[in-house]
Amino acid sequence: MQQIVNFLIKHRNFLLFAFLLFLSLVFTIQSHSYHRSKFVNSANFLSGGIYGGLDDIYEYFDLKIHNTQLVEENNRLRSRLYNLTDKNVQNLDTLAFNSLYRFTTAKVINNNYNLKDNFLTLRGGSKKGIKQDLGVITSKGLVGIVDRVSNKYATVLSILNSNSQINAKLKKSNHFGILVWKGGNPNIVDLVDVQSKAPVALGDTIVTGGKSTIFPEGIGIGTIDNFELDPSENFYTIKIKLFNDMTNVGYVYVIENLDGEEIKTLEQQTVDEQ
Repeated sequence: MQQIVNFLIKHRNFLLFAFLLFLSLVFTIQSHSYHRSKFVNSANFLSGGIYGGLDDIYEYFDLKIHNTQLVEENNRLRSRLYNLTDKNVQNLDTLAFNSLYRFTTAKVINNNYNLKDNFLTLRGGSKKGIKQDLGVITSKGLVGIVDRVSNKYATVLSILNSNSQINAKLKKSNHFGILVWKGGNPNIVDLVDVQSKAPVALGDTIVTGGKSTIFPEGIGIGTIDNFELDPSENFYTIKIKLFNDMTNVGYVYVIENLDGEEIKTLEQQTVDEQ
């Protein structure tokens, strides 16, 4: 307490000057409209800057929440996109009754891409409705197929796996092939067994063929980087540059064909009767 008193006594002249200056400013602002408007504008600018700065800070710390919300929103929009059977006449309000595909969001917590048989691990398992043999994609394109599932996690057979074989086709025609990976560059896969009559050209887009219950037709895979024709067998082997950067996969969408089990059962019954 004594130190405060000593401080006031020591600086009494300066403090008196500051107090009188403050009073003079207050009286000036109150008595003159011009000065009052300038003060109010300055105060608003200062408070607006403070609030804007605080909002930027809050937004930065909320980025994780915002990113999750965006992923979920993309998930809903993607579900609607692939459930539109006729884009010209389909009413979005009927999607709840006509849905064929269900999309589940999951985060990649482990990703191999430099081995012969690579896989990914997802945070999301049977509790989220993820099952074996479901397709996995990102907003850019193909990732792989669910291999094993536990309550909270799932592993995915990456397209960068020697055991992966996925039906794919040229986007501009209905010429099909099998998508495989022969190792090496994680950005390049092969499309094999494409008929020699296919109109193959550099830069053409390759998409999923839709000939199975795993992936809808038309999901992007990549573009033709190189190709060669085997004259003895009349088949192309095509090098595909992937849309996805398989070395950097964050969130994915797991696709479930809601009619998949029914289709598989019917097809199996047909095979058994032959």
